[in-house]
Amino acid sequence: MIKHFLSLSSFSQSDLLSLIHRAQFFFQNQHRPENIHHLLKNRIFANVFYEPSTRTRCSFEIAAKRLGADIVNFVPDNSSVKKGETVYDTLKSLESLGVDGLVFRHADDYIIEKLQPLLKLPLINAGAGKFEHPSQGLLDLLTLFQEFGKLEGLKIAVCGDIKHSRVAGSLMVAAKIFGMSIYLCGPESLVPAVTDTHIQKADFDEILPEVDAVMMLRIQLERHENLDLDPKSYHHQFGMNHRRQLSMKKHAIILHPGPFNRGVEISDDMVEHSQSRIFKQMSNGVAARMAILEWTMSGRIQ
Repeated sequence: MIKHFLSLSSFSQSDLLSLIHRAQFFFQNQHRPENIHHLLKNRIFANVFYEPSTRTRCSFEIAAKRLGADIVNFVPDNSSVKKGETVYDTLKSLESLGVDGLVFRHADDYIIEKLQPLLKLPLINAGAGKFEHPSQGLLDLLTLFQEFGKLEGLKIAVCGDIKHSRVAGSLMVAAKIFGMSIYLCGPESLVPAVTDTHIQKADFDEILPEVDAVMMLRIQLERHENLDLDPKSYHHQFGMNHRRQLSMKKHAIILHPGPFNRGVEISDDMVEHSQSRIFKQMSNGVAARMAILEWTMSGRIQ
């Protein structure tokens, strides 16, 4: 059976916890190659990214190599895409060339569900459209679990361009699975309608003292047309800064999936503040993606 990793919603709570524990094992053994380097030996993955990426693409590559696998980085600008090749034909070509799995990112909201039934090898959603970013969701859950030892009952504020954020999309899916409370904050035009009991809109400054974590999101200018954004004004209304950090609980943490715009949604001094786990998220990204790659090949969660 082909094991696609497309959405957190396809996993049960127990299976996601198994993936989190496996990712924690990889995190703890990242500097012990003798424990992990053989697990995906002779496997080949292809990174197929039709949108720019630093953290996701590089962490999947590092994850594959730490497991002993090889990886091919497909670059659309230097490929037959320039000659009119379709996305489907590109993926089928890579399949025919013998790769074992596809790590795929694209701007189209619905392309994953169109392609998945047509492929005979695992497809990993590395951020398709604006709905979900499940590997980011897993690393965020890993970060929260490391910090609090649990997920159920956690309160998380999400602030920024939520309407266009696949990171927020996966976090909201996870909230339903684990019973977390998500508070959506930001400009009214960028906060979607709420349809779930675990998710509600909130005023950013009012909810900050109540939450265990705050996920800051950048304004995705590439997904907007004619958006009039004044960085200074936005930071005053919705930015994470020293004033807002002081209103948070002492144990609360600051998260951000990156890339971050310093001085817009987060001030320079908050990026590496003692309550920030932003770079810890990046480290966890490799471990979470190792767990994902192994799962797609093994056909079972270990």
